[in-house]
Amino acid sequence: MRITFTVFGEPKPAGSKRAMPIYRRGPNGRQLVTRENGSPMIAVIDDNPDSKAWKQQVACAARQAYCGELLDGPLRVSLHFYRPRPKGHFGANGLNKQGRDSLAPTTKPDVLKLARGVEDALSKVIYRDDSQIVAELITKDYGEPARCEVIVEEMAVAVPLT
Repeated sequence: MRITFTVFGEPKPAGSKRAMPIYRRGPNGRQLVTRENGSPMIAVIDDNPDSKAWKQQVACAARQAYCGELLDGPLRVSLHFYRPRPKGHFGANGLNKQGRDSLAPTTKPDVLKLARGVEDALSKVIYRDDSQIVAELITKDYGEPARCEVIVEEMAVAVPLT
C-alpha cells in the first residue's frame, strides 16, 4: 500500500522533547499523579509550541488521504519539504547571484526536526508508531507554495539500506 498526500503551509520543527511529571491539587496542596503500580505519570511535550498546530494540520491531511486500519508493519517514508526562497535571492531580472548560488535552504530548521514533527503527527493516524519506519528519505528544497509532500509505503520485506 502507498499513501501520498501534501500538507500546505510552513512546516514547523518538533524540536526536542521535555518530560514533566503531572501534578494535581489535593487536600494537602500539590500532589504527584501516579499509576496503580506507584510510578509517576509523565507528560511529554515539544519544546516548540508552534509545532502543535502544524502537527494537527499534518494529521488532518493524513486523515483525508487515508481512512483504513492503522498500518502495523515496517514502513518506508519520504518527506519532501519546500519553502519559499528569501526575497534577498531576487533582483530586478529574477534570481540574483546569491539566489543562483543557493541550491537549497541550508538554514534552520534542520530536516530531522522537521521530519520528527510529521512522524509524530502520523502516529495513531496512519501507523501505530513511528518506530515502524525502517527507511526514510527526507529533503528540504526551495519551492512555492510552502508545503510537505508525504509518501508512506508498506514494505513487504525489510530491505537493508546499503
